[in-house]
Amino acid sequence: MPMITRKHLHFALDLGFNLVLPWLAYKLAEPLWGEFGGLLASALPPLVWSCAELIRHRRLDALSMVILAGIGLSLFALMLGGNPKLLLVRESLISGLIGVAFLISAPFARPLVYHLARAMARRQEPDDGCIAFDEWWQEPGSVRMLRGITWGWGFGLTFEALLRGWLAWHWTSERFLLVSPFVSYGLIGLLLLWTIWYRRRFNLPETETGS
Repeated sequence: MPMITRKHLHFALDLGFNLVLPWLAYKLAEPLWGEFGGLLASALPPLVWSCAELIRHRRLDALSMVILAGIGLSLFALMLGGNPKLLLVRESLISGLIGVAFLISAPFARPLVYHLARAMARRQEPDDGCIAFDEWWQEPGSVRMLRGITWGWGFGLTFEALLRGWLAWHWTSERFLLVSPFVSYGLIGLLLLWTIWYRRRFNLPETETGS
């Protein structure tokens, strides 16, 4: 029998809090508090998971920022009268804005992925991480590779946001909560696989972050 490791357990909890529990919370809360209340309840499990990860790692990662921004948009939707569709697309609005930011930064000398990768290098190795990354940045092909990754993730995140927005407007809330996480995870997984394939085309030396 395969041995269950801490990584496997963490992955299972991640899926549970971000896929299963939001749908279950909606199913339990919607008969009591209506569709809007059910959608607010569905946002609680990801929020709890995000806060737990924040306490565990003592840093605000990208997922935590998206969840917190989603809660902010939920409160904004409440101020606008509680439109359930706005609650459904709150995370898509954030990922769409990130995708647009990637696309805008792609033509720059240092696109957004450059700053994210350099910040990761500094976080992993406070003393030498940035030095190693700056040396890697001088390698032929580094600029073109990171610019290509920026374009790819920009288009991918923008498409994901548009697709989830369309699904939110045309599907029932329950169906959207049940299916849309698989759509998002699937598209992100494809982007990660594409990134690995794209990086290998350049045959660049690895940095401390694996960029």
